[in-house]
Amino acid sequence: MLDQYFTVKPEGWDEQIIQKSRFIGYVKRVETEDAAKEFIQEIKKKHADATHNCSAYMIGEHDQIQKANDDGEPSGTAGVPILEVLKKRQLKDTAVVVTRYFGGIKLGAGGLIRAYASTTSLGINTTGVVERKKMNQFLVTVEYTLLGKLENEIRQTNYLLDHIEYLDQVTLRIYVNSGEEEPFHEWIINTTNGTAQIKQGDSKYVEIDVPNP
Repeated sequence: MLDQYFTVKPEGWDEQIIQKSRFIGYVKRVETEDAAKEFIQEIKKKHADATHNCSAYMIGEHDQIQKANDDGEPSGTAGVPILEVLKKRQLKDTAVVVTRYFGGIKLGAGGLIRAYASTTSLGINTTGVVERKKMNQFLVTVEYTLLGKLENEIRQTNYLLDHIEYLDQVTLRIYVNSGEEEPFHEWIINTTNGTAQIKQGDSKYVEIDVPNP
């Protein structure tokens, strides 16, 4: 399993008008090729009256599955530009369908490539990108008098404070990047003068929003 990778939020879309043609970019996170194909068919059914429903997807830890489909547009002017955006943004497990309603003005090969690429970027930006980081969970229990200090200190680190539970003492659920467990343990001991109780939990992927370029 990768320690970190980029992908899209579950699903989204956006659209634009280019030279009177309507381009709609649909984006979805998919973890299997079957899921990607199902998503593409769903959009094709939704827009059965469209001129084209062009698509691409990239799936797998090492991008093992890459497919692009021009759906009737001139070869290489639609599916490949969509796929190239996915590659450039390093998005794994992502499928995109760009629906086009022809507006009567031909765009030429260069215009089509730009239109499909920009609609893909628009759809991705509206949907949102996340960095999925494999992190280890720690439960840190301290006296209430240390809570403010710990919260402030955590904000200045790479550690992620996920939840606080208030009981007789206070327990903070903190996520730590894979490989940083030992420095974190030492940091907690130093910060709390050895008074904290530290319990390590399971590792999981945590999703962190990535700003649009």
